[in-house]
Amino acid sequence: MNDRLKEMLFGPYGADSLKHAGDMKKYGVNAVWFHGFDENAFSLCEANDLAACVEYKTFRADFDKNPELIPVGMDGKPIRYGSLVQGVCLSNKEFLDKTESDLLEGIKQFHPKGIWLDYLTYAGWFETPDPDLQESCFCQSCMNDFCETTGLDVDDPVKVLQQFPEEWKKHKCDRIAAYAIHYAACIHSIRPDCIVGAYMCPWLPAEQEGALSRIFAQDYEKMAAAIDVFTPLIYASKSGRSNAWGKEFLERSESFVPVDKKVQLILDHLDFPKSLEMTALSEKQSWGIQVYSGSRIFDNPVHAEIFREAVMKIKQAETGFHQPS
Repeated sequence: MNDRLKEMLFGPYGADSLKHAGDMKKYGVNAVWFHGFDENAFSLCEANDLAACVEYKTFRADFDKNPELIPVGMDGKPIRYGSLVQGVCLSNKEFLDKTESDLLEGIKQFHPKGIWLDYLTYAGWFETPDPDLQESCFCQSCMNDFCETTGLDVDDPVKVLQQFPEEWKKHKCDRIAAYAIHYAACIHSIRPDCIVGAYMCPWLPAEQEGALSRIFAQDYEKMAAAIDVFTPLIYASKSGRSNAWGKEFLERSESFVPVDKKVQLILDHLDFPKSLEMTALSEKQSWGIQVYSGSRIFDNPVHAEIFREAVMKIKQAETGFHQPS
């Protein structure tokens, strides 16, 4: 086993949860995930023997403030977007250089247990029952890159999708995987013991006409060279799914996630406790658990005890040994 992954990690997502840092370990928490390289969050984690895990945004920006980063659609115009869209135009070198330099600066200054790469996808949004799935990244620079990489000569997005859909999908997936590999190499050049995770579109490969790879360009096999832990966003209520979604995803993940890679779900507090309780019953266990807005769990000792019980069930199922309650 990868030495970085000896201990499963359980805990909330959100620096605000660290107001409970002194109490969380008794409820099975051993890690906290938070956005960026937050000095105060690192200090609180260290003081309370909690693994500090960073969520690091890659390809997301405020399009209202940075319109030059908006990917181009099939019609040659910027794509439709709302407040939650992810995925920037990957031909913007200035943005990519800043993303990399900020990552390097953070890992030089701090020593996280893990870094979870977020928004490592092409453009779109999936936390909704009715996603607006747009084909994108047809600016001239991106089209030139596609032609140079594949050896094809095509300058019309419609022709690309009609005549070369598999080549286009492969090109996009290769591009995302290459950035994953590059960022993992940056991290390990400074922190070789750091876990590298990736937040993932939570859809199975065939859902939404293959949108996991076709639209978002996330391919588990291609990304596996870089990623230790894959973390699909199992936000059931937001996505119009049942509380069994996490359990179902885990039990089907063996068919498309490389066997030597870990799957760790991030659940949503909006679905607590049912989603967590059902996840804990899965025949294929999650490698630990994250809970988005999980601070709220530890506001209530009864809810915190439910979390502890789920942790114990997952650990027991994973090891095959009884865990004392």
